[in-house]
Amino acid sequence: MALILASGSPRRAEILQNAGFDFHIRPADVDETLPAGTAPADAAYELALRKARAAAELYPEDVILASDTLVAPGNTILGKPRGAADAARMLRLLSGRTHTVYTGVCVCAAGRERCEVVPTQVEFIRLTDDQIARYIATGEPMDKAGAYGIQGRGCLFIRRIDGDYYSVMGLPICRTAQILEEFSIFPR
Repeated sequence: MALILASGSPRRAEILQNAGFDFHIRPADVDETLPAGTAPADAAYELALRKARAAAELYPEDVILASDTLVAPGNTILGKPRGAADAARMLRLLSGRTHTVYTGVCVCAAGRERCEVVPTQVEFIRLTDDQIARYIATGEPMDKAGAYGIQGRGCLFIRRIDGDYYSVMGLPICRTAQILEEFSIFPR
């Protein structure tokens, strides 16, 4: 029985690898459309569950780990930006405010599912238009929920976090490892 990471995220793979897990990467392609008004925590849960179930259909003999990360100032869900203008809009929305990053984690195997959402509060400094433009020019915001990466240059905007750093990165590894143990998956 192998561990399958149902994600193409290099950050999730790096976190899992650094924690000592052996795994195979098999991204799950799912419809990420949600009903209007879905609460951010519910959205993160649902998307992680969809990804896990989709991968479980393809790899029924394995343990599937799926995750989804959403950035939410209030009840507004920010996914990955659709371009530079959208990234700038998101960063302006986060500027000088505290927002919540919700990461849904779902592990499933042999018909068993265990899903949770790990929320983390992130406080941004007030950003200038010049800071936003320089950051977008690096390209870093373009494949990240909320248009920033805590592990990269986006760290320059974060005054403080309250919660799990790795959840903001995309995989709350401490909680994930605890869930994986329930499925008899351990680091090497």
